[in-house]
Amino acid sequence: MDGRTKIVTLSSGHHVWTRRVGTSSVRMLLLHGGPGASHEYFEIFEEYLPKAGIELYFYDQLGSYFSDQPDDPSLWTVDRFREEVDEVRRALGLDDFYLLGQSWGGMLALEYALHHPDGLKGLIISNMTASIPAYVRYIQSLRQELPKEIQEQLQAYEVRGDYASEAYQELLIEHLYKKHLCRLEPWPDAVVRTFAHMNQQVYNTMQGPNEFVVTGNFKDWDRFADLGRIHVPTLVIGARYDTMDPADLEEMARRMPRARATICPKGSHMSMWDDQDAYFTAIERFVRDVEAGVF
Repeated sequence: MDGRTKIVTLSSGHHVWTRRVGTSSVRMLLLHGGPGASHEYFEIFEEYLPKAGIELYFYDQLGSYFSDQPDDPSLWTVDRFREEVDEVRRALGLDDFYLLGQSWGGMLALEYALHHPDGLKGLIISNMTASIPAYVRYIQSLRQELPKEIQEQLQAYEVRGDYASEAYQELLIEHLYKKHLCRLEPWPDAVVRTFAHMNQQVYNTMQGPNEFVVTGNFKDWDRFADLGRIHVPTLVIGARYDTMDPADLEEMARRMPRARATICPKGSHMSMWDDQDAYFTAIERFVRDVEAGVF
């Protein structure tokens, strides 16, 4: 507890963890993925953005590793998480700030921009499409690129509902996760810790059994038709080997009045790790342009 850490008490009485890094008038709140993951895989941000003059706020959402983890599946909804972000934003005194959400955090950031646009200076949607049905279609197409015998093995476990099988998990990791979640070998320690600390109740309630089987309560979420309502300067960033269709991300930027898209040429879903230069250069350029009033 180095003086930069702050525990925010929510209106529900639960507590969530935040930490500030850097000191600047340019401030950015980070929304991690999952749902139910943690800020830990964002640790790489400390190596780039504070040096570019950006004050960072890490934050573990309710249910995540550094925050309270209540045993209450009724809490795990998009609407409640969206309002939690606003409570955290107010508790941290953030106005005229940047909001970056990655994966599930990108969905949450889109929802926040649609419901609480006042005070947002800039929006960064990282590695997230505007539609879960579109995401499902794309990840199924990625599965269909696998050898037929691997597809059949995966399907056999899924038909039985045997998602916890060690053999099934090994198939996912070897043939899908290493290609489309993080392409580094071995995975960075921060990424490993994030997966080890995943709150499965949150994840299973909202997403489903894994990244490629989506049965949770946000499975029908789709905001493509609403993107034109987001007028804040926006960067949509993804990667060539992402679990999100790069064409979707480019279409998102076209539909928003003040947006641009960047597709990292070497990266995957965690392109902040496996295509660092492209990823952080795009973010730094976006913030610099917004600050200069040329976006």
